[in-house]
Amino acid sequence: MPYKLSATLSNHSSDVRAVASPTDNLVLSASRDSTAISWLRESPSSFSPSSILRAGSRYINAVGYLPPTADAPQGYAVTGGQDMVINIFALDSSNKEDPDYSLIGHTDNVCVIHVRPVWTAKVWKDFKLQYDLKGHEQSVWAVLAIDDSQFLTASADRTIKFWIQHKVMQTYEGHRDAVRGLALVPDIGFASCSNDSEIRVWTMSGDVVYTLSGHTSFVYSLSVLPSGDVVSAGEDRSVRVWRDGECAQVIVHPAISVWAVSTMPNGDIVSGCSDGVVRVFSNSEERWASEVDLKTFEDQVSSQALSSQQVGDVKKADLPGPEVLATPGKKAGEVKMVRTGDAVEAHQWDATTSTWQKIGEVVDAVGSGRKQLYNGKEYDYEGVPPLKLPYNISGERKSRLINLSSLMTPAENPYAAAQRFLEQNEISMNYIDEIVKFIEKNTAGVNLGASRYQPAPSQPSSSAPASGYVDPYTGASRYSGTSQPASPPSITPTPQTLTKILPFSTFVVFKQANVSAMRAKLYQFDDALRSDPSTVSYAIYPDELKLIDEAFTVLSQVTSQPTSQTSVPLGVTHLEAIRSILFRWPMVQRFPVMDLTRLMLAYCADALPPPLGHDIYLESLFKASDWMPAVTSEKPMSKTQETNILLQLRAVANCFHEGAPVNEGKWVKKVFETLALARASNPLPSKAQRVALASILFNFSCIQLKTPVSPAVRDQCLSLILKMLRPKEEDPEVAYRACVALGNLLYAARTQNMLLDPESQQVTELKAVISSVRSSLKDERISNIYKEIVALAP
Repeated sequence: MPYKLSATLSNHSSDVRAVASPTDNLVLSASRDSTAISWLRESPSSFSPSSILRAGSRYINAVGYLPPTADAPQGYAVTGGQDMVINIFALDSSNKEDPDYSLIGHTDNVCVIHVRPVWTAKVWKDFKLQYDLKGHEQSVWAVLAIDDSQFLTASADRTIKFWIQHKVMQTYEGHRDAVRGLALVPDIGFASCSNDSEIRVWTMSGDVVYTLSGHTSFVYSLSVLPSGDVVSAGEDRSVRVWRDGECAQVIVHPAISVWAVSTMPNGDIVSGCSDGVVRVFSNSEERWASEVDLKTFEDQVSSQALSSQQVGDVKKADLPGPEVLATPGKKAGEVKMVRTGDAVEAHQWDATTSTWQKIGEVVDAVGSGRKQLYNGKEYDYEGVPPLKLPYNISGERKSRLINLSSLMTPAENPYAAAQRFLEQNEISMNYIDEIVKFIEKNTAGVNLGASRYQPAPSQPSSSAPASGYVDPYTGASRYSGTSQPASPPSITPTPQTLTKILPFSTFVVFKQANVSAMRAKLYQFDDALRSDPSTVSYAIYPDELKLIDEAFTVLSQVTSQPTSQTSVPLGVTHLEAIRSILFRWPMVQRFPVMDLTRLMLAYCADALPPPLGHDIYLESLFKASDWMPAVTSEKPMSKTQETNILLQLRAVANCFHEGAPVNEGKWVKKVFETLALARASNPLPSKAQRVALASILFNFSCIQLKTPVSPAVRDQCLSLILKMLRPKEEDPEVAYRACVALGNLLYAARTQNMLLDPESQQVTELKAVISSVRSSLKDERISNIYKEIVALAP
């Protein structure tokens, strides 16, 4: 009988990265949502969650099972992940946040666990580390315990090693890319799967019995059925069943990646996918799902959109019509492209039912296809000789080694890749902008911001013109889940609508972010501080951790679902906890905390009531970013100062929002006074910083249009605008924001009867500066706004 859907297990909110099915009635799953779940069978075709296990807030990548003992009659679940700890939970019907045992010894992300009665990934016995298997040149991605003293490990270095205790006895070579999974094959040896799309079955002596080819992308996971058939799962959306060296069945999933596969003693197959769903498939008709559920699953599969790179080049005009499906396929998994009207459908031959199954509709590809492996990590692009420049577009770093020179963002940002490249090749950081331009040029046409590893993108705060700047770490251009950069509102008139620009009162809000990446970086730094005796006192306190967790939970919700209601209101206590951490942490590790502040101020505009208030909090931000030493010194800013000041300026910009209490206290005056301290001869070095500063001035001008502020404060803003434009700002985006801010101030002065003195030195300088900007920047937007400013000037 063919395998068909038996049960759908939906409770995770993110990718399911690992599954285990030690009995016919128990499934364990681990997810990037920081939970592991034990599921118990309720009927032949249904499971329900029995226990939710959460030992922290970090991703869980691996799960295993220990048999029952007197203390745990239902056995133990074993989990591992980003927190570098192996946690062991006694299974029962309760949810748990505290493990019964914790095994500490890993120094990085725990990717995989394989459990024998008392064994896990590093070799542990009686919950104590017994062997540390070191020998691979790159990340270890799979481990398999053969018995109590023999082990197999597989690595990104493309090799498999056989160990007796802690000694390497044999190395197996043959895969052309990173090896991702291992499984024992009875009476033969073992099977391995790889990023090279192949599965190899080996004898223990090192002979390859056969190679299984059929997957069209990375193969992530393997398992073996009681019958001896091999089951594999991979990036091509499929689980495949292999029998006697041939593909017997292909089970296509309605998800991008099938991360994990496991088999039950009764022959059922369990899969875990990027859509957060665990599915059980059975070849026993009595355990098949209902006809309604089977039809729903079939419809989900057929409605998937397939990029053309998944199926090869497609010339629609040359494709046959549906009549070609009357011809049987030649082998399981064979794919045919069929033209149906203007659509192109992909159909796959199901050998078990002798029918063609629609598996989706082909659309134009968004990203690149196969990845390249470099230093044990997967990249989308690679430069040309003499130096390799690896760069990730879509991706997750699939090795377990964390690169500390960049944020682990869902889509790698060009500045991080460029910085790493320059450091590795001992090249001056002066070339970083050129490297970034090279990356952007050579990844043209690829949606660098979009990735399936990201939460749903938050909506831009307003429509915006294209902006050329690239955020070096955590700004909206690269750290968010959208391809739209955070840029000023579009104020370029269109022929159909606007005839003039001014006044323009739509605020710029830096509110896009990948909260999970921000959280991961912040907790990574906290773990580093906590593990060093000399810095342990800097680590986040328990009461602060609770508030930080609440902040991340709420911000994750509001960034992915802006209209949703949150269960925990964020307020002054959360901001105070963040402020305390900012002052306690070393300067080099402050940037994720600074960015968290930026996001808090964007989404929680009322979180600054007295006694904290804008006065105290914004003064704290300037101190935490090292503003005074950085902008008054003759020396160039350090990379740390540059990053922290960028994020601090964005946080300040978010304070100038509609309804901001600009007339309460002296915070606006103090902000402008502090900004004015920057030496005119040493302006902010990066375009991103100048964009953020111009946004502060622009947002203040939007407030001035609706809420009159004292002439003295207005003149402070005007002086800062002229100071920005005076050195002949070379970037049109920065100049345009500053010019619109200037135009708004002049418009408000006229409509509110707060006119500038036409004989004043400020007005004279204003006219000279704006004329210089127009002549030096050949930009249509600058020309348009120039005309309106001249008309409004006294």
